[in-house]
Amino acid sequence: MVYVKGGTFFRGCDDRKYNSEEFANEKPEHRINITSFSISKYEITQGQWRSIFGILPPSYNGTDYVNKDCDDCPIVKVNYDDVQEFIKRLNAKYPGKNYRLPTELEWEFAARGGNYSSNYTYPGSNKLSTVAWYGRKKGATHPIGQKEPNELGIYDMAGNVLEWCSDWYDADYYKSTIDATDPKGPATGDKKVLRGGSYYDDDVVCRSVYRSRYAPKVRQWNIGFRLAMDNL
Repeated sequence: MVYVKGGTFFRGCDDRKYNSEEFANEKPEHRINITSFSISKYEITQGQWRSIFGILPPSYNGTDYVNKDCDDCPIVKVNYDDVQEFIKRLNAKYPGKNYRLPTELEWEFAARGGNYSSNYTYPGSNKLSTVAWYGRKKGATHPIGQKEPNELGIYDMAGNVLEWCSDWYDADYYKSTIDATDPKGPATGDKKVLRGGSYYDDDVVCRSVYRSRYAPKVRQWNIGFRLAMDNL
C-alpha cells in the first residue's frame, strides 16, 4: 500500500478539447478536499486472488482468455460483488486492516500524483506509452509494474485493466461536490464507477479524469481492481 497524504485539489477537466457531450460528466472542474488514505501500489493480481479463494473465478473457464495462468497479471472478469467478497475474506484473514475499494475521488487524486502532481494528462506522464498498456484491441493484460509509475510510485493506473471504484455513477455528480470533503458518490444508482482505461482502450479513456461506468454485475476481460484503506 502507498500512503497518500490528503489535501485540496481541482477535480475534473477544464480542457476545451473535451467539451463535447461525451465528456460532460468530467465537468465542472472544481475544488475538493480529501483526507489521507492508502492505495495499493499495483492492481490486484491472479496470484493474490488465488491466495484468498484458492482458485480463479469460474468466469476464467471460457476459451476467450489467453493468460489465465499468469499470477503476476491483474485479476479480471470479476464483478463488483465478486470484489466485495474478496475484500470480506481478505479482511477476515488480516484483521484490523479494513481493506476496501477506493472512492472515485481517492482514485483520481492518487492517479494524478496527489500533492506531488505534475498535472499530467495521464497518471504519471503526458506520454501514455511510458506508463500504460493501451490501445490493443486484440491484446491482453500484462504483468503488473512493467511501465513507469506515477509521482506517488503507483503503477498501471492508466491502461492494463479498468478498475472498480466504490461509488455509484452519476453524470452530474460533480455539480454537487464543489468544495466538498471526501464525497463518496450518490446514495444509489444502477452503475458503478470504473477508472483508468485498459489495454483495450484508446488514449482518451486512459486520461486521469475520464469516468467509465458499468453495471455492478458485469464481468469483463478488461475489468479488475486495486484496493484502498483508511489510515488508522
